[in-house]
Amino acid sequence: MLYGHKKITPELFEKYRKRYSPYCSVASLYLWAVASGDIEIPLRSRKNANIRIISVQNYRSPAGELLLGSTEGMLCMCDWVENIHGNVVKNRLQRLLHADFKQERSSVTLEAARQLDEYFAGARQTFDLPLLFAGTDFQKRVWTELQKIPFGSTVSYAALARLACMPKAVRAVANANGANALSIIVPCHRVIGNNGTLTGYGGGLSAKKFLLELEQKKDRQE
Repeated sequence: MLYGHKKITPELFEKYRKRYSPYCSVASLYLWAVASGDIEIPLRSRKNANIRIISVQNYRSPAGELLLGSTEGMLCMCDWVENIHGNVVKNRLQRLLHADFKQERSSVTLEAARQLDEYFAGARQTFDLPLLFAGTDFQKRVWTELQKIPFGSTVSYAALARLACMPKAVRAVANANGANALSIIVPCHRVIGNNGTLTGYGGGLSAKKFLLELEQKKDRQE
């Protein structure tokens, strides 16, 4: 039942709930979907009332619209509004940070927007923002290595795995790269296929191509 679907949706869950309830298969299905970030946990279902607030604001970039999010003075999200994976990033942050979202600007999101303006204008190559990584130690290790990839450069997934001192964990490193919640700020777009081709990107391949061409053009000018 579980392995025939790439993505669990509320509609699919309801279908199996009616078919298998009250057996444990539904419980397993639900837990799997929540863990993958495909189903959002309702606020009223959370046991702990100490909920973080993630302040979010929209940012329109030449490559597509982004959603910037911060909590407790740190930037935790720079995600594509039209993410090809839907709300997986938002749902994961909500679950891992035990948080809820509020549409409001913060000093951190405003500063992130200012630095992104400079980046797209060709006046900034690195970002200077307080970041909050929400993930496993393994994922955080990969995201830290991503920040070391120079502006205007690209690396393969295999090379990224070697940089993270995990040369045999290429697939796991690729998955961690894809789970990055801070697009552009943490430059996962600089990772490409081993044969030099562009591979999957949350903002879509056109956005990835735009970012790489922007950086390489600026790098050539210097």
